[in-house]
Amino acid sequence: MSAKHDLDLFTSPSPSEGPEESASGGDRPNSPDLVLLDAHTEEKRLLRKLDRRILPITCFLYLFAYLDRSNLGNARLQGLPEDALAGDPTGVLFDWLVAVFFIPYILCQVPWTVLSKYYNPRTWIGCSAILWGLCSTSMSTANNFASLLVARLGLGVFEAAFGPSVVLYFSFYYTKTEYGTRIAYWFGFAAVAGAFGGLIAYAIQHVNVSVANWRLLFIIEGVPTIILGALCLFLLPGRPESAEFLTPAERKLAVDRMNRGTSGDVGPVVNNKHVIAAFLDWRVYVAGVMYFGLNCALGSLSAFLPTIIGTMGHSSALSQLMTVPPYAVAGLILLIASYTSDRIQSRGVMTVAGCTLGGIGYMILLGVTQNQDVRYFATFCVAAGTYASLGLILAWFAHNLGSETKRAAGMPLFGAIGQIGSILGSHLYPLTEGPAYSRGFGVSGCLMFLAAIAALILSISYRLENKRRNEEFGEPDLDERVDTSELADKAPGFRYIP
Repeated sequence: MSAKHDLDLFTSPSPSEGPEESASGGDRPNSPDLVLLDAHTEEKRLLRKLDRRILPITCFLYLFAYLDRSNLGNARLQGLPEDALAGDPTGVLFDWLVAVFFIPYILCQVPWTVLSKYYNPRTWIGCSAILWGLCSTSMSTANNFASLLVARLGLGVFEAAFGPSVVLYFSFYYTKTEYGTRIAYWFGFAAVAGAFGGLIAYAIQHVNVSVANWRLLFIIEGVPTIILGALCLFLLPGRPESAEFLTPAERKLAVDRMNRGTSGDVGPVVNNKHVIAAFLDWRVYVAGVMYFGLNCALGSLSAFLPTIIGTMGHSSALSQLMTVPPYAVAGLILLIASYTSDRIQSRGVMTVAGCTLGGIGYMILLGVTQNQDVRYFATFCVAAGTYASLGLILAWFAHNLGSETKRAAGMPLFGAIGQIGSILGSHLYPLTEGPAYSRGFGVSGCLMFLAAIAALILSISYRLENKRRNEEFGEPDLDERVDTSELADKAPGFRYIP
């Protein structure tokens, strides 16, 4: 933060703000909440207020989003193929149920995220949660492949409206020195979902009820999503300039934070030139290569980790339980890596390290066939490397695309490319290739190493471009507003996070 910001004081609103703003609470001269604070303390207080209001509901929504998309792996061990897929002896029908989710998820991400800029974020995110929750819960009523297929397609359509929109939404409230950690909190709930899903599945497997275990699983993990979506309609803030739970002074500060090192939009605006610029930016496609490799690994991990651990000789129930520790460690590594990248303002090197760790894990699974302790350790490497790298990439591009509209188009674009890797990952572990799964481990490992190379190329290119702009235009104050309304990240004063 610049010295100018540190010397600012926040007091009661000026007369120009009008009686309506003064009466909106918190800023009246006799209000007990009115305290003379330096800008740093005031900003820390605002940040805590934002975290308390935004993070709990978005994190829990992502927890259930990930449970709802990945619980097929647990349901498989609880009798779903026997009850609804006529046994599925080859595993092909199950593979298609996993993969079909990603078809609408890929196709809808870009249009949904750009369209979301025209709506209040709370309405957009809340409605998408209610709708995918209904799709997930309806899977408990399925009796055949067709009904499961339709429910999974609907799940993909409505989850596509959620994930990329939340990543964009976070950029409205958090600066580039805070964004990585908040994305880690949010995305880390995917790892929590992996651990939590294993615990839920383990518990359900030991419950004697008249409903099939896998049906009960879909109900328990689907209904809370609907409830959270409804709460989101009332609790989640809108855009900073219109957030009702902030005082006028806090809204002013929130908008100022939104414009540090870049510039935000005001209201429902889409810059068509920036949408086109996102499609023409070669770095978005390199990010797509990274995301492809990582999502192949993630798709494999979420759907097949219980099965992979089952090849080590454990029972189905114990395999469910043993999925918990790898996800727990992955969440911890994600938080550490993201926090560190925020502090040092560099994400590329840590992404390379994460991708390499995941690739090594897959190579261990491929090469070590007898020592089950070593193979179990390898699942920790895969989970930690994959989750850390995915969180870092999301935080990396949230700033580096420059403008809101380019973020709204560019991030779901490389996300959509990457989700094709999830389809590939869902087909790499057919039952006919178990327990070795050599093809699955080999392909996933190679793609992780490819993602590491792509991350290294991106990091070097960002450093070179920053150096060129510093030499040509001078070094800017990184906290000052940069007008990106015309050129997005190509603006002379804009600097990338390498």
